[in-house]
Amino acid sequence: MDFFTAQDRARRMTGRLVILLVLAVIALIVAASLAVALAVTLLEGGTLAADPLARAQDPRLLGGVATAVILVVGVGSLVRHLQLRAGGSVVAEALGGRPLNLETRDEEERRLLNVVEEMAIASGMPVPEVFLLEDQAINAFAAGHDLDDVAIGVTRGAIESLDRDQLQGVVAHEFSHILHGDMRLNLRLVALLHGVLVIGLVGRMLLHASGDRRTRSRRGGGHVAVLGLGAALMVLGYAGTLCGNLIKAAVSRQREFLADASAVQYTRNPGGIGGALKVLAVHRLGSRLLASHAQEFSHLFFGSGVRSLSRLTATHPPLEARIRRVEPHWDGSLPPVPAIRSASPRPAAVSPQGAASLAARAPADQATAEAMGAGARATEAAAADAIVASVGRPSAEDIGRARRRLGEIDERLIEAAHQPSAARALVYGILMGADPASREAQREALVGQAQPDVLVELESLEVPLSRLRPGQRLPLMELALPVLRRLSVAQSTRFQACLRRLMALESRPGALQWALHRLVLQGMQGERRARRDRHLADLSGPLSLLLSTLARAGQQDDRQALAAVERLSAVLGVPLDFVREPALATDLDWAMARLVRLAPSERAPLLAAMSCCVAHDGRIEPEEAELLSAVAWTLGCPLPSPARPLDERDGGSAGESGNETA
Repeated sequence: MDFFTAQDRARRMTGRLVILLVLAVIALIVAASLAVALAVTLLEGGTLAADPLARAQDPRLLGGVATAVILVVGVGSLVRHLQLRAGGSVVAEALGGRPLNLETRDEEERRLLNVVEEMAIASGMPVPEVFLLEDQAINAFAAGHDLDDVAIGVTRGAIESLDRDQLQGVVAHEFSHILHGDMRLNLRLVALLHGVLVIGLVGRMLLHASGDRRTRSRRGGGHVAVLGLGAALMVLGYAGTLCGNLIKAAVSRQREFLADASAVQYTRNPGGIGGALKVLAVHRLGSRLLASHAQEFSHLFFGSGVRSLSRLTATHPPLEARIRRVEPHWDGSLPPVPAIRSASPRPAAVSPQGAASLAARAPADQATAEAMGAGARATEAAAADAIVASVGRPSAEDIGRARRRLGEIDERLIEAAHQPSAARALVYGILMGADPASREAQREALVGQAQPDVLVELESLEVPLSRLRPGQRLPLMELALPVLRRLSVAQSTRFQACLRRLMALESRPGALQWALHRLVLQGMQGERRARRDRHLADLSGPLSLLLSTLARAGQQDDRQALAAVERLSAVLGVPLDFVREPALATDLDWAMARLVRLAPSERAPLLAAMSCCVAHDGRIEPEEAELLSAVAWTLGCPLPSPARPLDERDGGSAGESGNETA
């Protein structure tokens, strides 16, 4: 299943969940009407012989109860939705997780960060925030609404009990939930079911109120009716919760199978995810979490996380079934109870020979392999189709390439991306242009506006930044985003003001500079969740500007760029005008603000058109790949880099290559 199909399926599933919830609420209204009619009958001194069923059919009583139930469920769901609006970090903190220190020297924590970073870069998305749950059970989860507010949580038991391949399998499983739209669906499900749970909480409040002596003395015998109503509402609330759990379990079980299969597809290593499931099967604590909110978020977890009274309400398939899905020839044997492992840190560099052996052991799927080897061996259309097919589908080759690229980057820059002051200096250095006059003006602006400690870091990073090679800037930006999101409000405001000042002072801003600048800002601020209902035919102006910019970045002269845009105009059926003058950053921001509102079904054709622009000359250079990946991410389409591996001819400073795409 490709990325766009998976996202569409998740959206349709959300609609089905709403329908099921509406049916559950109707059932609750009927049951609550009966309970209220019975309570009213008892309050008026009647008996059961007074036919409470007829009273329950009274339009006024039925309408009042329906209004009350809908109001309670609606308000409860809305409140929970607003609480979860900030993204995955809210879920992680509710479960007792703490943000993992990005400068940690703990070998196991460092290994977890390395695995998450490699998987994120291979997927073409910024590195998510990583949380550690100090729980000895083996479990993990991914939560968030969009790609820019994702949080991944992993327990202490998981990083201590699993080896690197097994941990990578678990992380790949969670990335499948991110890329298939499951995490957004899961948070919506949490909010919807919370409203049903509130009915039970109301019943509990009534029970407490009716049990108070002063209440009983004021109401006389009426407290019996209130007590009965409270008990009935509690029963209804828990019955509704049971229905919700059945819905949650039915949805979650199938998506767990899909995530396991995707983990194998991403890593080409069934022993990774399969081994993790086997270790989980023999672990003394299993996957059960001690967090008080574990039940509410149980469908987010890698393992079940909570005990289930019945298979009908189990959010996860049996471990044996999951293992047999990924290892069909499994003989049923399990490993011994794991001892605490010591992890090894990520090597400073991975040789090309080592990366090649990794790719040979786990060859990429056909679509991604064609995307990576596009250029002269494939036609423009085939290359674009392969690139679109690779969206949201990282392969073992992508993971190996991400690991190699991180190993080739100067270790000082890797460390800088994990430190608050140095990360800001790193971003400043990458986004400063190649023109000497511009760089001087930009440096002077930073001296007057940036914090002194950041300026010190910028000076110390000048040499390694000057040695950056094409293809290395985007990974550094992705690595830096988690620490940039943790800046205080004052620090973030000053940092973003400095970024805007740098772009304003650039005499020859390149398309790649603009795209990286936009990626950082969107990664920190989050995506505006505007309604996505526009079509390509409605956006010919923004489309012309973006495709003209990409075409010029991918061609040697304007005639080739013009030919690419004219051809795409015919293919898309949208009248496009080639924009000859290099676009300003503000103009490109204007275009993107409109293109992000494209309907989901229109994004695949747009991405294909973007790919055709940069591959029109039969090859995709590293700078073009960075540009394409950065723009694709801002459109919500995580794209594994379609660039060929770096070689010695790709040299050049960050500033020089940064403006080659102008």
